[in-house]
Amino acid sequence: MICTRFASLVLEREGDVAAVIAEPARAVPYLPPPGYWQAVREACDRHGTLLIFDEIPTGLGKTGRMFACEHDGVVPDILVLGKALGGGALPIAAVVARPELDVAGAWAFGHYTHEKNPVTARAALTTIEIIESEGLVENAREVGAFAMERLAEMQARHPLIGDVRGRGLLIGIELVRDRDSKEPATDAAEAVLYRCLDRGLSFKTTMGNVLTLTPPLVTTQQQMADALAIIEASIAEVAREGA
Repeated sequence: MICTRFASLVLEREGDVAAVIAEPARAVPYLPPPGYWQAVREACDRHGTLLIFDEIPTGLGKTGRMFACEHDGVVPDILVLGKALGGGALPIAAVVARPELDVAGAWAFGHYTHEKNPVTARAALTTIEIIESEGLVENAREVGAFAMERLAEMQARHPLIGDVRGRGLLIGIELVRDRDSKEPATDAAEAVLYRCLDRGLSFKTTMGNVLTLTPPLVTTQQQMADALAIIEASIAEVAREGA
């Protein structure tokens, strides 16, 4: 197993086929350094290893591209989708594979209550149609770029913000006690979270000190501006109180 801050790679072998299974971007978020996935793709090609990307948290436009791996110019052998595929309303997942790996029709994988459901399949197709027809991938890219610009300004004003990072509408605000030591400000992050909740803004913290924003693809620039204003006001309060 190879573990990094932005992905967990698991090397599994069955017979003579090995596979690297990974998230192309961690939803914390952590983003890979330039060239990382190209190097992994080349290594997989050299050794006959399948590259499988889990895009359940990042696929279908969240990062400002239809799939997060597009940012790195890498095409996996197999790509896994879920959750957002049903429009947030119906449970459905999908496996997208190269033609020679698309063997599901020739195998019986078992029979389950929600298998081959035409209603959820129609929901998935409609979800994709809406994402495309309403330009939601482009919206995620534009609103995300606005957010990152605004967050850079906030970071310059507030020492509590140690790092801001993200792509599209997958955004992380890392709070630290000291920017040099990068000591996590976990108590401050929790205090900021609850002050934001009091003001009507909901999100989650990950790793104890990263405010993680993953708003829906339909989020407008004004809504993002309002959310970031709430976060900045909460951070300022917590910093004054010394949490």
